[in-house]
Amino acid sequence: MPHLAHNVASETEVREVVATMLDAGATLIKEPQRAVWGGFSGIVLDVAGCCWEIAHNSGWSVADDGTVTIGPVV
Repeated sequence: MPHLAHNVASETEVREVVATMLDAGATLIKEPQRAVWGGFSGIVLDVAGCCWEIAHNSGWSVADDGTVTIGPVV
């Protein structure tokens, strides 16, 4: 089964993306929650059978163009 990750800018956005996917017919695998690696994530299975982790890591930043920066933004 394919497994993809989608990084977002906040815990609120994790909840919003998961809710949007569920509204579109996805199946909840893991409720959005604090992750063992220190971030916040939820996991859903989309209607095509792909597993998605929707995640926020406060040590990362996500720019408007989708670029992810690990560590402090300079």
